[in-house]
Amino acid sequence: MSMFDLLSADAPRTGTELPDLAPSGVVGVTIVWADNNGIPRSRTVPVSQFGAAIERGVGITPLFAVFDSHDGITFGHAPLATPSGDIRLMPVPGRVVQLAGQPGFAWVPGRQVAADGSAWPYDQRGALERQVARAAELGLDFLAGYEMEFHLSRADGDDGDDPRPVYQGPSYGPAKLLAVDSFAEQLLRDLDRNGVPVGQFHGEYGPGQFEFNIAPADPVTAADLQLLARQTVHAAARAHGLRASFAPLVTLGQVGNGWHLHTSPSRAGKNLLSGGDGPGGITAEGGAYLAGLLRDLPAIVAVTAPSLCSLQRLRPGYWAGAYTCWGVENREAALRLVPATPLLGAGHANVELKPSDASANPYLALAAVIAAGVAGIEDGLTPPGPVQEDPGNWTDEQRAGRGVHRLPTTVAEQLGALLGNQRVRGALGEELTDAFRAVRESDAAHAADRDAADLVRSYRWLY
Repeated sequence: MSMFDLLSADAPRTGTELPDLAPSGVVGVTIVWADNNGIPRSRTVPVSQFGAAIERGVGITPLFAVFDSHDGITFGHAPLATPSGDIRLMPVPGRVVQLAGQPGFAWVPGRQVAADGSAWPYDQRGALERQVARAAELGLDFLAGYEMEFHLSRADGDDGDDPRPVYQGPSYGPAKLLAVDSFAEQLLRDLDRNGVPVGQFHGEYGPGQFEFNIAPADPVTAADLQLLARQTVHAAARAHGLRASFAPLVTLGQVGNGWHLHTSPSRAGKNLLSGGDGPGGITAEGGAYLAGLLRDLPAIVAVTAPSLCSLQRLRPGYWAGAYTCWGVENREAALRLVPATPLLGAGHANVELKPSDASANPYLALAAVIAAGVAGIEDGLTPPGPVQEDPGNWTDEQRAGRGVHRLPTTVAEQLGALLGNQRVRGALGEELTDAFRAVRESDAAHAADRDAADLVRSYRWLY
């Protein structure tokens, strides 16, 4: 599916003026960012201190850049190999939302800066802002949007951390939504009140699995909305005795949760993915954008699906995009071109990146995608022909003949792809890239003696 037929999303509804917060019952403002594991981290300030936080920020440790998925702190990145130091977490003005599901609290995304207020090289939001600015200098604008899959489990019971899906099947039917009727009602209401525009919500394929899509927005707003949507889902689930998980894989052997990332580049208001003579109506520049993504796909996916649990999810035959290929409306292709149609219009066209999930930092994911795609345009690349079949059903010789390869299946292969790719490394910056590398290696060491089921279990409730 696609959400690009929707109107573009506005920024989250704002309320930065202090008098607008306290009278509405807000007692605290939670400042949120995402770490290198895609895990939201936060600081909450009393509403009376929010003005001071806007001016001076809130102190946090620099070591959040080297937290691994399980809260281990790795000192494998030399510049952050000491417990000393402090940085500031700054609320982003104009992005404050009073949470519908937690009315005593407001929510705002944050950026990390050095103690003196200067740029902090490990700030993930800043990495995306730089890529958006670089694209704009070249006359390119972007829209981005997310399809968000998640699992709902009953929170009661005596089976500990094991999932208890709210509904087993059949998939996609109204009975699956009926099983979570009151939750679904609150979720849609809360998403709307929180300023997260949603195109649709439905029961997905897997047991207890659901999905909604967020309308496209500029890339930084899209990443902000993704974080806000997560908070909204978890609050609504808690209110109805449920437990939500966005983990890439909740149960071994089942389908996983993807956060399919849709992007479309435009120049002077014209979508580059429609109105051309290429497959699916793609233009020459749109083809170059897609070819740039394909060229750097292994490095991109090292950022967009970086966890050990991600590697468990990226299997052939599960519509997860396990091979380096693109296709027009091909759900087994890692890059799925969703073309414009007479019914939906030229603005509908977009590229869906399927190997993307909750363990990705949303700002870094978009930074990597934009950097690779823009480089493809700069280099005038031409994509190979689209793949319209399931490459998993081909022989090794057939895949090799079409230049189709399996995406990395180990941490070492992922890091090799990332560290060997100057375009994606440059988008993240050398300091952040090396911190990201240290975190991935720490995760791998943590999982060294775990079997596959235990590994999936260890990620189940992190997201």
